[in-house]
Amino acid sequence: MSRLLHVADGPYAPPVPAHELTVTAADGARIHVEVHGPENAPAVVLAHGWCCSTAFWAAQIRELAADHRVIAYDQRGHGRSPANPAYGTEPLADDVEAVLEATLAPGERAVIAGHSMGGMTLMAAATRPAVREHAAAVLLCSTGSARLVASATVVPMRAGRMRTWLTRRILGSRAPLGPVTPLARRILKYGTMGPGSGPHMVDACARIVHACPSRVRHGWSQVLDLLDLDHGVRELRMPVEIVVGTADRLTPPVHARALAAALPDCVGLTELPGLGHMTPVEAPDLVTGKIRALAATYIPSARGERAVPVEESA
Repeated sequence: MSRLLHVADGPYAPPVPAHELTVTAADGARIHVEVHGPENAPAVVLAHGWCCSTAFWAAQIRELAADHRVIAYDQRGHGRSPANPAYGTEPLADDVEAVLEATLAPGERAVIAGHSMGGMTLMAAATRPAVREHAAAVLLCSTGSARLVASATVVPMRAGRMRTWLTRRILGSRAPLGPVTPLARRILKYGTMGPGSGPHMVDACARIVHACPSRVRHGWSQVLDLLDLDHGVRELRMPVEIVVGTADRLTPPVHARALAAALPDCVGLTELPGLGHMTPVEAPDLVTGKIRALAATYIPSARGERAVPVEESA
């Protein structure tokens, strides 16, 4: 039985962080944080999705850490962050706020990228003071704000109550995922990745997802089932860019288009033909390039300018 938390070599093997820390959220939850790259470089913060971990961002971390300070954290119950009885969008917002406060200097601006549940985290935290203070720009990858189960196309049948019922049972299953077998890889690829995803991509994602405890997977599935963060989208007032795969079965492009229409300052929507839900793994160079471009455009220190205090820029 394979229970490796991630692949051990290749482009999706996580690099060794410069340092690690544990951050305590408002309710006492302990959040594992990794910091990569030069200490005084422009900052990037990465929030992963449901059933994933910091290892999901390995390709982005490896490339960006050459000239950025990359901060990645494990959502509560995922990776090396212990499980916590509190499930909900407010705890997610608590966690990212605690990470920002612990890792960024007062007034320091960062690009924050969120994939799937990580993007939902940023919607939930949109009005939090730490997000307003520190988010220079946001990248949303493969995410949505509401009505996730009804719109998912994991079950290959027409939309309606039966498909929604079946999807809810599949995504909310309490069953352990078991070892990473060839069959498990095929199932995961079908549900979460595009048909052209290479075996090394599928294996990297399978090991990360299968390492998530079943009770944690189930607990967060209930939050995603009832998700309603449309109000949070309208509060993301910083520049926001969106990336989605056209073959995404979990958060189909209809969500990305709705986000683009509702955001106060959407600076781009990129639909990637044939790609699935795992865009940072399936299109690592493109996603990394989007983060790098946002940092170059919206973080003064990335352009060699004087950082403007938040009070002056208000």
